[in-house]
Amino acid sequence: MGDSVHPLGWIGVGSSFVLSGLFYRLYQEKKKELEKMKEVPLFKPDQHLVRVLNESPLKRLQYVAVEGLVQADGEPLASRFVPRCFGVVQRITVEERWKCWNATTRSWSSRTTNRTESSNAVPFSLVGPGAFVADVSVKVLTPLEAAGCYLERVHLKSRHAHEGLVSAALHGIAGERPEATAESEELLRVGSTLTGFGEVVLEGGGAMRLQAPRDGRRYVLVPGDHGSFLDRHQRSASMWKMLTAAAGVTGSSILAGIVYGVVAKRDGKSKSA
Repeated sequence: MGDSVHPLGWIGVGSSFVLSGLFYRLYQEKKKELEKMKEVPLFKPDQHLVRVLNESPLKRLQYVAVEGLVQADGEPLASRFVPRCFGVVQRITVEERWKCWNATTRSWSSRTTNRTESSNAVPFSLVGPGAFVADVSVKVLTPLEAAGCYLERVHLKSRHAHEGLVSAALHGIAGERPEATAESEELLRVGSTLTGFGEVVLEGGGAMRLQAPRDGRRYVLVPGDHGSFLDRHQRSASMWKMLTAAAGVTGSSILAGIVYGVVAKRDGKSKSA
C-alpha cells in the first residue's frame, strides 16, 4: 500500500499527527497552569486583607494574588520622552541595527548590535480603587526581580543612520553598514492596575508588603486585573486546543485521501482484469 503512494503524502500525515501531539501537550500544560492560577487566593489592599493576615500564622500568606492601583510612595519617575507621563518602574532601551553583506546569498541582512538597557524604580504600593488617600496599601518590593511583562511601552522611535561618502565606502568594503538606531521607553505608570503573585507579610504598625515567596514559587507582576489575566491564559489554552484539532483533522484527511486513492486504484485494476 505504501509503495503506491507518494512519500510526501506520508510525510504530511506524520507531520500533522506529530504537530497535533505537540499542540495537545502545550494545551495540557497551559490548562494545568491556568488551574493552578485559579487556586491562588485573590485579595485587594483593604481591611479584609489586614484581618486575614492578623489571623494567619506569623502574619504571613505564603502565596496569594493582590490586585490594586499603582501609587508612588514618594516622587514618581517622569518619562524621558513623554510630557506629563509618570511611572514607578522605567526601562529605556537603545539598540543599533546594522546591514551585513552575506556573500553566500549575495544579499544584505539586518542584525541588532550594541544594545544598551537601563532600568530604574522608585518605591510604590498597591491601593484600592478610588483611594485618593490610602489608609491601607500593599508595598511592592523588588519589582525589577519579578517575572511578567508588566511595563507599558510609551515611546518608540527609530532614527536612520546618516554617514558620509568616505564612511559609507569603508563600511561597504568591510561588509557592514549602519542602518538605524532605535530607542524605546517602557513604564509601569502611576494609576495603572497591577496584579502581583507572591508572599504578603504584615509588618508592625499594620503595613503590608508583597515580596518574592520563600518557598521557591515565582514572584510575578502582571498588568491589568486578575480576571483579565486569567482570560488571557484561557485564550492561550483555547488556541492550543484549536491547533491540536486542526492538525489532527488535517492528518486524518490526508490519510483518508491516501487510503481512498489506493482503494480506488485497486478497484480500477480489478475491473480492468
